[in-house]
Amino acid sequence: MEIRPFAEDDIDGAGALLATRHTRHRAAEPLLDARYASAEGATRAVADLWAVEGASGAVAASGGRLVGFLLGTPAPTAAWGPNAWVQAAGHAAVDAETVRDLYALAAARWVADGATAHYAVVPSHDAALVDAWFRLGFGQQQVHALREAPAPGAGAAASVRVRRAVPSDAPALAELDLTLPRHQVRAPVFSGRQPPSFADALAEERESIGDPDYATFVAELDGSVVGSAVGCSVEHSRMHSGPARPDAAGYLAFAAVLPGFRGRGVGRVRGETARSWTAEAGYRTAVTDWRATNLLSSRTWPRLGFRPSFLRLHRVVGY
Repeated sequence: MEIRPFAEDDIDGAGALLATRHTRHRAAEPLLDARYASAEGATRAVADLWAVEGASGAVAASGGRLVGFLLGTPAPTAAWGPNAWVQAAGHAAVDAETVRDLYALAAARWVADGATAHYAVVPSHDAALVDAWFRLGFGQQQVHALREAPAPGAGAAASVRVRRAVPSDAPALAELDLTLPRHQVRAPVFSGRQPPSFADALAEERESIGDPDYATFVAELDGSVVGSAVGCSVEHSRMHSGPARPDAAGYLAFAAVLPGFRGRGVGRVRGETARSWTAEAGYRTAVTDWRATNLLSSRTWPRLGFRPSFLRLHRVVGY
């Protein structure tokens, strides 16, 4: 088997490998978009990655044909560190073990170029592929999950009222906007993203609360807003791209409950309402994601029927 740098002539072969991988994935999770199970759709996804400035990677060839490929692209956002991303369309192999050889060649260039934070979006159902990444020093950081859009009209507990947000809710929403990042900078998540100021959160809420592309809900308990949730088309999510983006899906982009009101059913009712919104808005699939180390999210969303579809894995080189 020959391992060499990825070149433009490898796009078609890589697309065929990705189509095979995605066909297997759809057998386990039929809600995923069928377009990437075709050579045409998969090849287009690989070509889009290769067109990203700074893209680089590796291929494995045996007997005159490609048996594996891996492509990394940089994310121009300081929050991810000096990085290289293997997106959902960025890798496939006949034998999962080959990914380790591909990474060895590709990552050497990334690190030489100063990119020491590496991310990989991996099909959750493929245990051998996940294991290969784990044995490269990666750990699980994020979960992408989906489920069928449920029948509209989920019921709510009598003590919890969920409704659409109005402009006067902006201060309460701003406080809730800070709740999630405040939670995630603590153990065991230890996120490096610091919460914005209340003034910045309030200004953003006042500007966006009437945006028709987003459905914002608030949950009231005893007359006070104590929770919120935001839904939109999955097209607005950069994290859910390529094979990780189901067709005709609603994305549950944000959800939070004030710390003093957790454990009283607010999160469940808020989640059920946001989940039902996907059907009411005409979507076939509901999509969300969460940090694997967020103990609250990683228990709440599966209880609402969400199944992992992709795992975002992460490694920092040099420690």
